Amino acid sequence: MIQSLKIFFWGMFISFLGSLPLGTMNVTATNVAVKDGINAGLLFTLGALTIETICLCITLLAMEWVRKQQRLFRVFEWLTAILIFTLAFASFVAAYKMKAFGDSAFTAYNISPFLLGLLLSALNPMHIPFWFGWTTILINKNVLLPGLKNYLIYVMGISIGTVLGFAVFVYGGNYIIEKLADNQNILNWIIGIVLLVTALIQLYKIIYKTPAVKTA
Repeated sequence: MIQSLKIFFWGMFISFLGSLPLGTMNVTATNVAVKDGINAGLLFTLGALTIETICLCITLLAMEWVRKQQRLFRVFEWLTAILIFTLAFASFVAAYKMKAFGDSAFTAYNISPFLLGLLLSALNPMHIPFWFGWTTILINKNVLLPGLKNYLIYVMGISIGTVLGFAVFVYGGNYIIEKLADNQNILNWIIGIVLLVTALIQLYKIIYKTPAVKTA
């Protein structure tokens, strides 16, 4: 039970935190909600979540195979560390330049909000590497234990985290965007520090410890 709660919490927390930096997706969710109402904003969120869930399932299926290939899994550990160092560096650069992660949005559209969410989410190239990286870390820390039940809990936590993150923008509207924009610099520094610490811990585990991957 405790293990399931840990899997759920970490999936939800990572997804929620990843939804907060201002970017095309959450700014568009706000614009849709302000223009066409809360229901339209939620439909947009559902569309975005659908693509993210598909990418996450692909990631978990691939991870099942990768984790059985010890040498390949070792390579992915290094790639994960590099990816997180890169994301941390990008956060620090954004904070130094006082810029948000994204400053453009699709404000004019002639398709349903759900399809718009599908389209914009499908155009996001970071879904799979993002979740490949975090899934590798959680497996290494023995937080996420391989197995269908654990993966379902993980996906559920991520889904709820994404919905909660988007709900901040859908229900908060432009007020939330303005407030986050005013404090985006601080948010970038905080996220950068969190990512840097995570990357350093991952690097330490790679160099000094042998990953212990348990099976369900």
